[in-house]
Amino acid sequence: MASTVSRTARLILLVGAGVAAMTAHAQTAPAETAPQPPVRAEADRMAAAIVARMTPQEKLPQLLNVAPAIPRLGIPAYNWWTESLHGAIGPVPTTNFPEPIGLAASFDAPLVHRVAEFISTEVRALHTLGRQTGKLGRIGTGLDTWSPNINIFRDPRWGRGQETYGEDPYLTAHMGMAFITGIQGPNPDMPNVIATPKHFAVHSGPESTRHGANVYVSPHDLEDTYLPAFRAAIVEARAGSIMCAYNRIDGQPACANDLLLKDHLRGAWGFTGYVVSDCDAVKDIADGHKYAPDQATAIAAAMKAGTDNECHTQTIGDMGGLPERFGDALRRDLISQGDIDRALVRLFSARLRNGDLPGIAGAPDVVPVRAILTRDHTALALEAAEKSLVLLKNDGVLPLRRGARIAVIGPLGDATRVLRGNYSSPQSATPISMVEGLRRAAGARSVTLVPFGESITDGDRIPTVALRTPDGKPGLLARYFNPVTPPTLPFAPGTDRAAMAALTYQDRPVVTRREDDVAARGLLLPTVNDYHRTEWTGFLVPPETGSYRLGLGGSGLIELDGKTFLDVGADHRGPLPSLKTVTLQKGHRYRLRVVSTARGFGNTDLVWKRISTQPDAALDAAAARADVLVAVVGLTSDLEAEETGTDIPGFKGGDKTSLDLPAEQVAMLERAKATGKPVIVVAMNGSPINLAWAKDNAAAIVEAWYPGQSGGLAVANVLTGKTDPGGRLPLTFYRSVADLPPFDDYAMTGRTYRYFTGTPVYPFGHGLSYTRFAYTPLLVTPAAGGADQGLRVTTEVSNTGKRAGDEVAQLYLTFPTVPGAPRIALRGYKRITLAAGARQSVTFDLSPRDLSAVGVDGVRQVMAGQFHVSVGSGQPDTGVPVQSADFKIDRTVPLPL
Repeated sequence: MASTVSRTARLILLVGAGVAAMTAHAQTAPAETAPQPPVRAEADRMAAAIVARMTPQEKLPQLLNVAPAIPRLGIPAYNWWTESLHGAIGPVPTTNFPEPIGLAASFDAPLVHRVAEFISTEVRALHTLGRQTGKLGRIGTGLDTWSPNINIFRDPRWGRGQETYGEDPYLTAHMGMAFITGIQGPNPDMPNVIATPKHFAVHSGPESTRHGANVYVSPHDLEDTYLPAFRAAIVEARAGSIMCAYNRIDGQPACANDLLLKDHLRGAWGFTGYVVSDCDAVKDIADGHKYAPDQATAIAAAMKAGTDNECHTQTIGDMGGLPERFGDALRRDLISQGDIDRALVRLFSARLRNGDLPGIAGAPDVVPVRAILTRDHTALALEAAEKSLVLLKNDGVLPLRRGARIAVIGPLGDATRVLRGNYSSPQSATPISMVEGLRRAAGARSVTLVPFGESITDGDRIPTVALRTPDGKPGLLARYFNPVTPPTLPFAPGTDRAAMAALTYQDRPVVTRREDDVAARGLLLPTVNDYHRTEWTGFLVPPETGSYRLGLGGSGLIELDGKTFLDVGADHRGPLPSLKTVTLQKGHRYRLRVVSTARGFGNTDLVWKRISTQPDAALDAAAARADVLVAVVGLTSDLEAEETGTDIPGFKGGDKTSLDLPAEQVAMLERAKATGKPVIVVAMNGSPINLAWAKDNAAAIVEAWYPGQSGGLAVANVLTGKTDPGGRLPLTFYRSVADLPPFDDYAMTGRTYRYFTGTPVYPFGHGLSYTRFAYTPLLVTPAAGGADQGLRVTTEVSNTGKRAGDEVAQLYLTFPTVPGAPRIALRGYKRITLAAGARQSVTFDLSPRDLSAVGVDGVRQVMAGQFHVSVGSGQPDTGVPVQSADFKIDRTVPLPL
């Protein structure tokens, strides 16, 4: 695309009442003493009445993420642990949307809002299912959700960065607000589902040290980078909950941090909701950080700072001994009964307002289970995946010409697990792989799959079509066996594993039924105990002859034709599946038996991957018959992940140690290039990878992220031209970790596009289209009281190409030369769709907070001096269409926290 950068400085000093009004909201600081809305006040009164009727013994367990039922008060069990980062997670298939980093790449906040609305509907429907099955109190049945993750993706090595909305505080704040308001609904005082932005704060790796890390952060970086998205989530989106992080900040654990929880959250921001700890973060106050001498003191430190609800991973299996720590703190006068009651009132008020407990008029309606995975939800999953895709390079090979012969190569060409990303449900809609998507879009006869060799990315759930029950139906016969003597809960502390090992199971199954595949579905079945054994039997029927890697994700036993094929111990907790290679014949019926035990939850997947024993020869033969090679490469969310035991080249503990693709993928790309056929690289990953080779050698590059259940079809629609690519990078793509400061240094100097002074492979905001766009000179209009009170920037965008397409108009500010100000910063974006030849006016209203920057002392202010504003297809000086103007602010105006 030709560069059409304009430096037109067209400052028109107009005074308009409408422009003055646009900044009014930004001048209002949250009031700590503001009166509670009537609904909230009523819920608080009812919650206080409930708490007053509870005995001291009944109160203590309610402070944990698993809150047991209190039958005499008519209070059902409740589990605050519900995840729905990009889709609801439960025992039935749910809609799986793109990973949040992909949603951020859409640069489309209204889209994220709609995605969150649909997720909210499915979370409420799973709550309904929990009531129907009697499984309330289990993970995933609550009417709150521990989402979104609005930490800043400051370093590409962080394994959990895929969960975030990228590296920019402005983009993260707006995406986070869109998700929160979508999840909670139009009335945050009566939320459909309570949103819990996380992890508050200054949390973004390394994973290996998170339970004990002490992060020192400057006042500038705290206010400039790490807090803006959280402030927006609480003050503007009015999230009903927040999750405190694992790490310490300047010596104090996040879940006992006065600066965060008292000064900012409850003080300056006026937060009145509840605080939940990250799982084991309160435990870490003593065990990891050594900030407190014992668990009772750790609990006291957290509660005194304002943490209301403790998540503890022991509750996955049992609560034995956990409530007693609160009692110990109370007996030692480390906390008071008033501290406990205050936390409980916040928690029960939330349960009243979201409709879990009756009594509040106008509470959200019950959502039926049939509202899960509807046609509308499936359609939006495809739309979201399409809008998340970023075309990074195109030398003219795309869109593919009709009838082109396509060879799909690479380890992820037919992969399905990779589509889901992390924090996703194995029980999601049937995923569409890249090769399947291309077959649908371009015709099955035009597309050939070339199996790859063994890879660290292998392991996809075996689909129903390759399984048969003993009587020949699709799927497998599942039998559920309850314990002979169900465990007596709570266990004594530390005896959970031993008690599980000692369990024996009944000879007769309590439930026998056909299931589509091997998955944990015990929560669907009212008569099945939380501690149970499941056996799946039937036949494995391969669709093709060849070598396969066969195994389990999680723990369990596989028998093939009556012999033990694989036995993975019950304590297996690694993210990567356990696999063995075997040769299978097409259509042969291999007798199959899979056994798994569940300890409060199940985690067994039967997985496989067809591979080639001669991948190089297979690639060469396919290339000889193809017009183009589509190389599907990248990572998986099992490699870049949350705190794992993985330690292999390029990955350690869930984080990356290199930005390079795995060596076998690089070798494959080089071999593909040597064939002389055009190579289209489709990258699936949740973080920046080194695309320097692809930039220099590939004919086209599409960044696909972890695109969700419809990812393969979305990519195919873009490759074939059915859909115009409109996504933009929410991250800087660097060449090497050598370009960056140390991973455990939280200072922002040298990081992200705002402070990085090197040359990236691809810059933040980059993305191409199949058409072209142009911008008219900017009209810059200060507010009535002066530019320090706000600013309106207007331009007109036109589609000068021959087809319809999506453009993301991006507004960047360059600030006066003041210590602490970023090099450049995004302060507005709008995604628009234009037909060929069409044009549209685009207006950005910048508030004082949008115009502000942070000094080295940590004070946010609208700075006096000369500003530069640009609007265009990306950052200025990156070779994309941009229009620019200068304006001046005459006075410095400090802003509230």
